Amino acid sequence: MTLPRTPSFDLTDKRALVTGATSGIGEGCAVALAEAGAHVTLVARTADKLHAQAKAFAEQGWMATALPLDISDTDATETAVAQSGPFDILVNAAGLARHSPATDTTQDDYDAVTDLNVKAAFFLTRAVAKGLIANKKPGSLINISSQMGHVGGIDRAVYSATKHALEGMTKSMAIEWGPHQIRVNTICPTFIRTPLTEQTFNRPERRAWVEEKIKLGRIGEVTDIMGAVAFLASDASALITGASLLIDGGWTAD
Repeated sequence: MTLPRTPSFDLTDKRALVTGATSGIGEGCAVALAEAGAHVTLVARTADKLHAQAKAFAEQGWMATALPLDISDTDATETAVAQSGPFDILVNAAGLARHSPATDTTQDDYDAVTDLNVKAAFFLTRAVAKGLIANKKPGSLINISSQMGHVGGIDRAVYSATKHALEGMTKSMAIEWGPHQIRVNTICPTFIRTPLTEQTFNRPERRAWVEEKIKLGRIGEVTDIMGAVAFLASDASALITGASLLIDGGWTAD
């Protein structure tokens, strides 16, 4: 009898690009890919933090390269990806939230959030895909979205709108690049304990709202995301594209 074997989660010889890599979810994703054997290019705006992080990776025996870059500068991003790629894996974890009631949202806040969460994400993902297509390589492109790409939330009209846009963009890219064996998916976390969510957890009424909505009864941790990103980056998810992996503790179940 011949039994099936589980596809490999091993990412040895794969090159990964991770944005927002110096903190929170981005840092966790970078670690997960490096642990699985990938050579990870770490992207963020602050050069000193990036180089310190690359050194910390090397001390663990992991392969990492620092690439200081503001991905909201789409021209610089396309140039950097073209020069440094092709990348087999993309994890776009860079994101911005400026929460306020819709009636109080300023145009500056709207532009800042949409420029990074939608425009920069679009051109970054496109740049990595172009490199793969030019080199006739398959790939796995992962955008860190949010449960707010599937529901709405208090004070989150703009943020939720950007994540809904990211979900639609990802599905359309998955359709377009499927013939090239390029997979495009999102990971949609609930509230994860990171510097980005401190403003919510510091408000008792908002924290109570979060804890009531998460059916598993706890706030998410960065480690809750790490297995998912390694899965989507690997051959274990070879038939998954255009999908949203909700890591929300049951928030969107009702």
